[in-house]
Amino acid sequence: MKLQFLSRHTWMGYGIVALLVGLGVGLREWPLRSLGAELEWLTFYPAVMIAAIFGGIDAGMLATALSCIAVALFWPFGAKLAGDGLFTHWFGMTVFCLSGLVVSGVAETARRAREHAVKLKDQNEAAVQERVLFENSPTAMVSIEPTHGRIIQANQVALHLFGYDAAELLECTVADLTHPDDRELSRRHYDMLSSGQVQHLRFEKRYIKKDGTLFWAETSVSSLRDDQGQVKLFIGNAMDITERKRTSQILNREAEKNALLLHNASDGIHIVDDHGNIIEVSESFCTMLGYSREEMIGMNVSQWDAQWSGMELPGLVRARGLQKGRSQFETRHRRKDGTIFDAEISVFPLALEGNPILFCSSRDITERKKSEAEVQIAAIAFESQEGMLITDATGAILRVNRAFMEITGYTSEEVVGKNPRLLSSGRQDASFYQAMWKSIHEKDSWRGEIWNRRKNGEIYPEYLTITAVKNERGVVTNYVATLTDITLRKRSEEEIRNLAFYDHLTRLPNRRLLTDRLKQAMASSARNGRQGALLFIDLDNFKTLNDTLGHGVGDVLLQQVAERLIACVREGDSVARIGGDEFVVMLEDLSNVDMEAAAQTEAVGGKILDCLSQPYPLPTQDYRGSCSLGATLFRGHEQGIEELLKQADIAMYQAKKAGRNTLRFFDPQMQQNVSARAALEDELHQAIGNRQFRLFYQIQTDALGHPTGAEALIRWLHPVMGIIAPEQFIPLAEESGLILAIGEWVLEAACRQLRLWQAQESTRDFVLSVNISARQFHQEGFSRQVQACVKNHGVNPHQLKFELTESMLLDNIEDTIITMNALRHTGVRLSLDDFGTGYSSLQYLKRLPLSQLKIDQSFVRDITEDSSDKAIVRTIIAMAQSLNLEVIAEGVETEAQRQFLFSAGCRHYQGYLFGKPLPIEQFEALLKRSKPAS
Repeated sequence: MKLQFLSRHTWMGYGIVALLVGLGVGLREWPLRSLGAELEWLTFYPAVMIAAIFGGIDAGMLATALSCIAVALFWPFGAKLAGDGLFTHWFGMTVFCLSGLVVSGVAETARRAREHAVKLKDQNEAAVQERVLFENSPTAMVSIEPTHGRIIQANQVALHLFGYDAAELLECTVADLTHPDDRELSRRHYDMLSSGQVQHLRFEKRYIKKDGTLFWAETSVSSLRDDQGQVKLFIGNAMDITERKRTSQILNREAEKNALLLHNASDGIHIVDDHGNIIEVSESFCTMLGYSREEMIGMNVSQWDAQWSGMELPGLVRARGLQKGRSQFETRHRRKDGTIFDAEISVFPLALEGNPILFCSSRDITERKKSEAEVQIAAIAFESQEGMLITDATGAILRVNRAFMEITGYTSEEVVGKNPRLLSSGRQDASFYQAMWKSIHEKDSWRGEIWNRRKNGEIYPEYLTITAVKNERGVVTNYVATLTDITLRKRSEEEIRNLAFYDHLTRLPNRRLLTDRLKQAMASSARNGRQGALLFIDLDNFKTLNDTLGHGVGDVLLQQVAERLIACVREGDSVARIGGDEFVVMLEDLSNVDMEAAAQTEAVGGKILDCLSQPYPLPTQDYRGSCSLGATLFRGHEQGIEELLKQADIAMYQAKKAGRNTLRFFDPQMQQNVSARAALEDELHQAIGNRQFRLFYQIQTDALGHPTGAEALIRWLHPVMGIIAPEQFIPLAEESGLILAIGEWVLEAACRQLRLWQAQESTRDFVLSVNISARQFHQEGFSRQVQACVKNHGVNPHQLKFELTESMLLDNIEDTIITMNALRHTGVRLSLDDFGTGYSSLQYLKRLPLSQLKIDQSFVRDITEDSSDKAIVRTIIAMAQSLNLEVIAEGVETEAQRQFLFSAGCRHYQGYLFGKPLPIEQFEALLKRSKPAS
């Protein structure tokens, strides 16, 4: 009997066999024993057939064996000995055995045929179902030939996903569809499935569609094997997850961004558990409290909160955790060094892995507290006895106080939203308001007396102070004005002033008022460091006029002199008559440099000398006179008032001795310098007309030592003093305005030389650099002048380069950018000279259409020893590279300097290492001798 016996039969088969065999035995013995052998055929034989039918061949054989045993055991012993009975008995047993085998065999064959038919039917149905599932799968499915990875079957989803039709896709292999970077991954997967290491793999990889589009897919591959274990084919399943990957990347970026926000937030971010212990903290919070991050992780809120006690804090923390939404409150924090400051806390309850946490943000509000206190004080001060109004940046009134309404007669409702011009009296002209706003724009404030008009039409004097309020970016947001009605004071002051402070003849300040103003000017000079000057003026031969024409005519002359003096000075300067024919002019806000202040004083003095020498229309005749001027400078309280007046008086007498109608300074050396300066200016005028200027050229090279061009440097060939360097005369030319003529000459000379170089093979690609002065650059029509010059000389504008300094560019930046763009449009290159020595703003620098930065020689000089210079130079070069600008270093004098610059990324040089500034003949000789550096 086979081991499969129990699994191939049913309890019904066994039950029927047992029932029929038992029935046969019972009937054989009792009560139908007389029927004899017939019962064996009626019971045992059907048992064999039924067992074979229901139980198969094994059950049939079992039934046959049991029937034979039953017949043998229960046949009567006497019958067994009888001849016929014995034959019948054994014949019956043989028949049972043979018939049982035949019936069982027939039944087994029928059963197996039936099972095979059922199996074939099931296989066909499974194949059909599998095909239906394959074609109707919501994901892309393919069958893959295992040897070469060729696609042998694909559903419609796969065709749509890869963009091929069926014929095209069946010519592709898996490698053809796989992104090149993922083909090695596919090969490893193929090896694992082929070797039997795994039967199924799931992974993500990139595929390429027919149109070249890249997409991500979640892929699963299973191997199908035959009975011998060999791989028949691979079944692949792919689902497009490109959007999911994109979403995942976005989420990852968001997570990274959130981490960056946490650790770089300006507010102090800290996350605490429900006991108040820190589980995460930002760097800003660590800095705020003075701890390191390692020290803060695990700290409890009680260790830095100074508002509540340690007993109160746990309950407060839990209470905040139970609140819904964000809560905000103020407290006080204690730093590591023990100092305490006010803080504003924002708390938001969250859950992390099922545990409650608090997301907290601390902000130092110390300054805000101060501001709030100041605002409260300001609110009290706003309702002061002085009238006050506040406007927005456009001048619209936002608020006025009660004193303003009492002074002007307007209510708040009548003026809010209006412009303060509704108070204008019309007495001040446009120039007054222009000067007022110029002061506000330049100095952020203006103060002075003004005439305004009340609501009832009455005009009254008012002392007005206007202050500009700016935000942190320096942009004006509001204007605040305080005004005081000074009607009564003006009347009283006018009377007193007329008696005590003014000359009754000329209405000019007298000596007393001059002394007061000089005292104020000295105090102002001490604060701002700027110099002032006194000009002592005495009319020449005035006594003779009085003696010949009378004192009445002399008085008329003095009045006209007063008018002319006032016309010669600025509004902020003072003119006073201190007695007889003596006048004093006080100048303020001059330069803080001695020579510049002296030059400014000399300019005013020259204007006075010229103005007072013009004819005077007197009652009896026209009169032509002159005056002598003495000048002295002052700064702060270095000298007393009387001493200054005495110095100016002494200088005036020196002018008298020098022949009158002239100016002299009290300081002999200053006088000498002023005289020399005047002489130099006169000779500079002559130098322009006599063509005494020459251009010298200093070579510029590249990293290989090849000449790439030169910088044109002006020299004054003085007939007596020889060669004069530009730093000795260019500042004077700037101040006097001669720089425009000189600059025009330099531009013409440079273009002529550039034209000659472009005609020669060795120099045709040279770039010539020309220094442009601030006054020349900002003159109207400068770009048109350059364009005309380039066109007239027929030079390539790309080989002309203007070197501009930082200070000249950042003055009126918008107009500067317009001019630079016009020059760049012409084709001229623009280089920023002496870069790093000024105060350039990178915000403006990136807007300038530059092509080159020039490293100042002050950084190059000690570059091999000074670490700061090294760092600055590296930074300049890196910044130039990031802005796509060429960089050149000037002042290169040693090979060590050049080597360092080369290693830092600088590839263009200028300096004595390659050549000094030379006349054109020597420069061209240098070019012939130049060889590339090693």
